[in-house]
Amino acid sequence: MFYGISLTAILVALWLTLSGPFTLSGDYPIVMGLGLLSIIGTVALTYRMRIVDRETVPIGPALALFTYWGWLGGEIVKANLAVLRLVMKPEIEVEPRLIRVSAEQRSDLGRSVFANSITLTPGTVTVDVEDDGFLVHALDNSFTDPAGFAEMGARADVASDGRKTGMATGEAN
Repeated sequence: MFYGISLTAILVALWLTLSGPFTLSGDYPIVMGLGLLSIIGTVALTYRMRIVDRETVPIGPALALFTYWGWLGGEIVKANLAVLRLVMKPEIEVEPRLIRVSAEQRSDLGRSVFANSITLTPGTVTVDVEDDGFLVHALDNSFTDPAGFAEMGARADVASDGRKTGMATGEAN
């Protein structure tokens, strides 16, 4: 029930934000009615599909997710600078690598956040999703530190779940 109410509140806030300025013109009741119908229809469909749960409506870990986005933004800036230093050398000496990174997140959402975070970080791309982890292409050997992937994996797990867990580990191929 909590997730249904949360989903409804999020949809109402999103709809009101995106619907533009509020004026009491002749079409106001129609616009409000259509917005109300679309929200009710969306919530009803999600209940019918039985997907209203902690993973679909991540209200609990919202603060952890915002904190993670801030941390990830910093990591993206650092990775951008590292890639810039690598490619701006007079002689480009990159050593591309394919590595396996284990994914020990507790949910599919956590695995998805982790895989997408790897891909968002310059110099690394998640190439394949496997049962126990990911195949990651790294632009250079300097981007294959298992501790960095472990930290990102653990933070992604906390961000997607809101509760602390053990660290994920990465291993070089």
